[in-house]
Amino acid sequence: MPETGDIAPDFTLPRDGGAELSLASLQPRKVVLYFYPKDDTSGCTKEAIGFSEAAADFEAAGAVVVGVSRDSVKSHDKFIAKHGLGVILVSDEGSDLCERYGVWVEKSMYGRKYMGIERATFLIGGDGRILQVWRNVKVPGHVEAVLAAVRES
Repeated sequence: MPETGDIAPDFTLPRDGGAELSLASLQPRKVVLYFYPKDDTSGCTKEAIGFSEAAADFEAAGAVVVGVSRDSVKSHDKFIAKHGLGVILVSDEGSDLCERYGVWVEKSMYGRKYMGIERATFLIGGDGRILQVWRNVKVPGHVEAVLAAVRES
């Protein structure tokens, strides 16, 4: 489970629109890598819309925002089109990236245990090191907190 100061695990994954995206290709910009459970669910939609509305502010602060879930590229494309999202979404259908970032965890709902993505965000510096980690994210106020951290870094 990577923590602040660690080198962020690199990846090359399919992204919305069908191309591939690697973490290394985004450097030397800072990267806001946020993990979310599922396209087009209420909390995930609010989070994606929040990051999209602030995308220009993140860009002005030298950062790019990338969302990660296990949904397919086709699902991501529909999610983006439906809500007019302005962030990159990558597909981690095999959960490899989620596991390397320690966000593929056991969850519990109504007494039923299952594996799922913990809502988490990693701020990665232009040198590839993790600058800050937010785990068990609550959506309200999160985008603003991440943007403040990007501006301070």
